[in-house]
Amino acid sequence: MPKLLFSKIRFYEIKDIMQNVKRPKRIDIVLNRYRRKKDIECIMVHKINDETCPAKFSWQADHKIHPTLEKLLRDKIYLEAFHSFLQSEFSEENIEFWLACEDYRATASLDDLCWKAKEIYEQFIQPAACREINVDHHIREKIKKSLEKPSLSCFNEAQKHVYLLMERDSCPRFLHSDAYLSVKHKSRSLWYI
Repeated sequence: MPKLLFSKIRFYEIKDIMQNVKRPKRIDIVLNRYRRKKDIECIMVHKINDETCPAKFSWQADHKIHPTLEKLLRDKIYLEAFHSFLQSEFSEENIEFWLACEDYRATASLDDLCWKAKEIYEQFIQPAACREINVDHHIREKIKKSLEKPSLSCFNEAQKHVYLLMERDSCPRFLHSDAYLSVKHKSRSLWYI
């Protein structure tokens, strides 16, 4: 019986399987070794540059190419373009909620705080609201409890959640959209006029 374990048929099956396994060629081994050496050299150069010059030009250039969500929200032209982009994606409630929270934080009167807080809750937070945002149940309950005595910070957690959602999801798509590219092109050509 043990002789059947190593019969010719099983040996050929194993041999066929082994042929499908990709083995590294000599050139791949040499190239990988070369790449690792270059990576180590790059790390050493970056470490030396970090010690001598703390400002990184690549970081600054990268931010000039793609602005952050914070910069987009500060600039009125980009904000309008971002808002229209979110409307085209049927997620404009995120930016509208964020703007409503910013307006809410700028409120000085206590009476205005109460009705603005209720209005924001009814429009964006309440389950089955007309422009309901995507926040978890715990945040909803916290906001609902804070409506009894609204403070300037009662929507902070939800606003931060929506901001991070836009930063991770909507903003990268916007930066690669035609809407952003056309606004960027127009802003470049305006200083010539």
